[in-house]
Amino acid sequence: MNTTTNNSFPSREGQGMGLNAKIYVAGHRGMVGSAIVRELQKQGYTNIITRTHKELDLCRQDQVEAFFAAEKPEYVFLAAAKVGGIIANQNALADFMYDNMILEMNVIHAAWKNGCRKLEFLGSSCIYPRMAPQPMPESCLLTSELEKTNEAYALAKISGLKYCEFLNRQYGTDYISVMPTNLYGANDNYHPEHSHVLPALIRRFHEAKVAGAESVTCWGDGSPLREFLYVDDLANLCVFLMNNYSGNETVNAGTGKELTIKALTELVAKVVGYQGRIEWDTTRPNGTPRKLLDVSKATKLGWTYKTELEDGIRLAYQDFLENPMRAER
Repeated sequence: MNTTTNNSFPSREGQGMGLNAKIYVAGHRGMVGSAIVRELQKQGYTNIITRTHKELDLCRQDQVEAFFAAEKPEYVFLAAAKVGGIIANQNALADFMYDNMILEMNVIHAAWKNGCRKLEFLGSSCIYPRMAPQPMPESCLLTSELEKTNEAYALAKISGLKYCEFLNRQYGTDYISVMPTNLYGANDNYHPEHSHVLPALIRRFHEAKVAGAESVTCWGDGSPLREFLYVDDLANLCVFLMNNYSGNETVNAGTGKELTIKALTELVAKVVGYQGRIEWDTTRPNGTPRKLLDVSKATKLGWTYKTELEDGIRLAYQDFLENPMRAER
């Protein structure tokens, strides 16, 4: 292993994964991790390693180090994370920071110690400043203060991507990071308090439709602008980047399109088939006013999203209907 300081990152573009390469997907039961496994299988990869939380607790350094020493994966997709919406983030600041920072440091460090050829770290667009320029380029990272409602999670994710960068610079590793916009799709979390806005709306409107409710109340005033990416499109980009990108700077993952929460709410109600009133509780927080990613880097690399929002919401709603237990986790 190269242990000399390396101030310039050596490009390894074009050195993609072989179909028989040993690939570890951390967090394979989550929405992102399961989508990456599906994409890898779709593309013909045959040697995919996974572990459940019961089999491998990524917050336990001894377990992570033993796993990497035994398995020696060549490639790692680090999609494991403790995630949640505004309520979850506000109520468990310390938990979100500790769990995410510990698990990502354990995995990245163990991958480096055991000669992993390439690692891809999955972050979140919440790493960017609250009032970042719009659309947000990768270069705006750490240029001003973060959104307070998810600051703990953002700080943990920033630490992970920076550790990848610093390993590249110090040891010449080939560790990359990708920052997705708001995600949705198969295997999402529909918990009433711990889910993100789009799956929460799917559950709320479905239950209102079944109950025959005359109205549904949503948080805030509906004015914030948001961008949404179907999770299978993200998985396609993740595999694409593992095979085609090397660099210290993260890569944004999104559609480059945005809409208001009000418009999103009306679209979800349409897809679900709810025909009652939509009301707004303006005493509740809106969150960041606008979050649109600059996706020009991914576009220049040759990648673009495939799933339009209404089509993706229909697929997500079908997944929700087929897997009712997801609403309880």
